[in-house]
Amino acid sequence: MSQDAHPSSSAGASADFAGQETLSGNGISHAAGLSICIPAWRDTASPLLTSLASLPDHKDCEILVYDDGSADANMTRTINTLLADFKGPAKLITAEKNHGRSHARNRLMAHATSDWLLMLDADMLPDDEKFLTRYIEAMAGQSDPALIAGGFSLQQVTPTKAQSLHAAQSNRSECLGAAQRQEAPGRYVFTSNILVHRKVLDAVYFDDGYKGWGWEDVDWGLRVADQFPILHIDNTATHLGLDDTGTLLKKYGTSGANFARLAAQHPAAAGDMPLFKVARKLRRLPGRGLLETVCKTIAIAPIGLTPMRLRLFALKLYRSVIYSRSL
Repeated sequence: MSQDAHPSSSAGASADFAGQETLSGNGISHAAGLSICIPAWRDTASPLLTSLASLPDHKDCEILVYDDGSADANMTRTINTLLADFKGPAKLITAEKNHGRSHARNRLMAHATSDWLLMLDADMLPDDEKFLTRYIEAMAGQSDPALIAGGFSLQQVTPTKAQSLHAAQSNRSECLGAAQRQEAPGRYVFTSNILVHRKVLDAVYFDDGYKGWGWEDVDWGLRVADQFPILHIDNTATHLGLDDTGTLLKKYGTSGANFARLAAQHPAAAGDMPLFKVARKLRRLPGRGLLETVCKTIAIAPIGLTPMRLRLFALKLYRSVIYSRSL
């Protein structure tokens, strides 16, 4: 494992991005008690922004959308139109180039003005009208800097047949209650829906060394857990962005380097993961290419012809084969 052991903080608040970002918004500038931070790439976040503008307490919040280099003028216009309906300060930060999710989150932190930041992915949707209220109450109950994780669900999405494998995988591994997540608080920090104090972000940046999709949030959660309390609560938002099986396999297929970076930086935590254990065992297995092909074939098999349990197993094994090449 040759990955660097220390995360980069090059996208922090002290970095100079003059000329690389354009700001627009609704022109409101009063102080806000909570900064809602939304990284976006080729996604207008329309359901999320519409929902937030309708929630009680939203006028006491500021909203920040970071467009990570989409280079889409129509998207810019759509987001600014949606932000005009927000009663609190609302800004769109448009980056010239795409830098990745860790960079986007670090830049959102640099632009935020509140001590507490609510991070929501663009394809999330709050599950009820008390979503902001619960977070504000949880925030008020903390005397020290902390991270509060609300979790996510699939309550408001109806998966298509093409998305059925991703939905099954999410329900089994990610749509977990607060009590279960609290058993491994750092491991289950899904940054698609978290409330975090600025001092936590000042101390623990998202690592820009993670490129593309996967594992940067787990790395960050584990590092936060070493320094700050993490509280899991039941305050879910629905993940609207389910992938079809082909897209899911592509994401897994390109995230091996990120997983290896995680394993290098957190050997104890990675060592407890079944995924890591299986990947290590597969490193010297002859014929991994054939096993990869078989697993991929089973995973993409039409629903009804192959039991979902078998497809899930094939998906996990496929991921292990891919990751075995990077460890």
